[in-house]
Amino acid sequence: MRMFHLAAGVSALALLTACNAADDETVALAPTATGTATEMARDGDASDIAAVAGEETESDRLNAWFQEVFDRNTARSPMTQTFLGMKTNYDQWSDASPEFALESYELGQADLVHMRETFDFDALDDSAQLSWRLFEYNAERAAEGRRWVDHGYTFTPRSGPHMNAASFLINSHRVDTAADAQAYIGRLRNLPAYMDQNIANSRRSAELGVLTPLWTYEPMITTARNIITGAPFDDGEASPILADFVAKVAALELDEAEESSLISEAETALTEAVAPAYERVIAMFEEQARLATEDDGVWKHPDGGEFYNYLLNGYTTMDLSAEEIHQLGVSEVTRIHDEMRGIMNEVGFQGSLQDFFEFMRTDEQFYYPDTDQGRAGYLADATAMIDTMRETLPQMFNTFPRAEIEVRRVEPFREDSAGKAFYGRPAPNGSRPGIYYANLRDMSLMPTYQMEALAYHEGIPGHHMQLAIMQELEGVPAFRRFGGYTAYTEGWGLYTEYLPLEYGYYSDPYSDFGRLAMELWRACRLVVDTGLHHHRWTRQEAVDYLAENTPNPQGDIVAAIDRYIVYPGQATAYKIGMLEILRLRGMAEEALGETYDIRDFHDVVLTQGAMPMSVLEERVIAWIEGEQH
Repeated sequence: MRMFHLAAGVSALALLTACNAADDETVALAPTATGTATEMARDGDASDIAAVAGEETESDRLNAWFQEVFDRNTARSPMTQTFLGMKTNYDQWSDASPEFALESYELGQADLVHMRETFDFDALDDSAQLSWRLFEYNAERAAEGRRWVDHGYTFTPRSGPHMNAASFLINSHRVDTAADAQAYIGRLRNLPAYMDQNIANSRRSAELGVLTPLWTYEPMITTARNIITGAPFDDGEASPILADFVAKVAALELDEAEESSLISEAETALTEAVAPAYERVIAMFEEQARLATEDDGVWKHPDGGEFYNYLLNGYTTMDLSAEEIHQLGVSEVTRIHDEMRGIMNEVGFQGSLQDFFEFMRTDEQFYYPDTDQGRAGYLADATAMIDTMRETLPQMFNTFPRAEIEVRRVEPFREDSAGKAFYGRPAPNGSRPGIYYANLRDMSLMPTYQMEALAYHEGIPGHHMQLAIMQELEGVPAFRRFGGYTAYTEGWGLYTEYLPLEYGYYSDPYSDFGRLAMELWRACRLVVDTGLHHHRWTRQEAVDYLAENTPNPQGDIVAAIDRYIVYPGQATAYKIGMLEILRLRGMAEEALGETYDIRDFHDVVLTQGAMPMSVLEERVIAWIEGEQH
């Protein structure tokens, strides 16, 4: 998945798989998982209602056309079909070639022209006008992004086809029948073509001088090797993909001969197709490592400063310069440090703030044992926190998701490269719940005092609340229900770390310190991300800044800086989005006074799905004016 797609905020596949970063309810969509994209994604479109009434409005016409475009784009992407719970093209991977990307771009630009020429904006209702504006925004953003084709990283230690392909098979390819198992085998056989396209993409970037830093290649090689280690590649335990396939086939309860035949076919596909594809990926990593430099920021790339500004604008959806973001981070770090000193006084700690950080890093009372029992305890307690939060939701919200949510451990094959915690959206047809993934590789990186804030951010009232509700919206085009904007999504997640404080949560001062520590972490991101990519800091300078200014352990710090290096700009969206939501909320509270209801404000934020922050501001202002008259 190329970085400029993520920045553009328009890739359905990217947005369905992301969340940090990235669903909790059964969506009332089609009753089958094998229908068309329209059947899978349309949920009470206005065009259906108009048909019953015997008349069609301009909004109905536009929404119907949006659905046609979504269906067409979905039909072009087998992996998106699978993410949506469909089983069409179930043995195929999406086309990652530059020719396909150009064709997709040209289709999108033609769609923009068609929309402007065919539909009357002034005749649309409010929701359809919003859809128009977001469709227009996405297409214009894609046009800006064409300049930066091949400037993004195809492979990084945190993501890329070398790890996402296995994760996709394990987490998204359901096996409910023997035919599904055959499709799984088909995907194994077809993986080389998909991987080779991505290898070519990465090599094309390298020819421009776009290479990840030297240190990135060792972990990427390790992750790729992990996929092809174990049976059937060697005499070890089953490799991650084979273990997944065997478990899924065993659950079908087929006769012994058919089960054995399927497993044998999968083993052959793994050794004859998957292993050589991964060996070519590893060879490319070794080749590029000989060309890479130790410089970390994208400033080193051709027109790197302009590229970074493009990324900042895309992730934050606001017109802020790198220096403005840097200085905002510095001021927020100072403010949060002062609040932390208040907690130090509350618990009677003697010493400096850095002494308190060291205490929080090292005292055993704040950590689960680094054992299977400790990991099970973490998952159980995180689940309990989410269950307890459900009881308070009616005080905060009018609208609730239907989808279920589960807390799961990150799979061992990718835990060395995966983030600390992230969220995966539910399948729209209810076949997959929303998933809060906790990375329990090293329990010293998962302190108990951060558990509450993490659970609220990734689960409820955070990502699951926002993203599942968005997928379940009725009368809203599918491109909005399955799209997203990082500042909105991650800003909401960070806002919902703070929100429970107002309802009596974080009663333990250490847990409240954990909330502040996580907010501090996001404030520091503003400083180090711009430090790396704008001020040309070294990796070590960025590590030292986090070590001095946060309580996080060294392993956490190094992993974070490594993430910010390969995802330039993305980390700035959290704090900027949160601050904007809080600013808009404060504006509404002041304007409406006693008539203000936080549940209504949250409806304004959530019930039309994700949008750029400037558009959200317009919605809040319109709501305030409506309430005042």
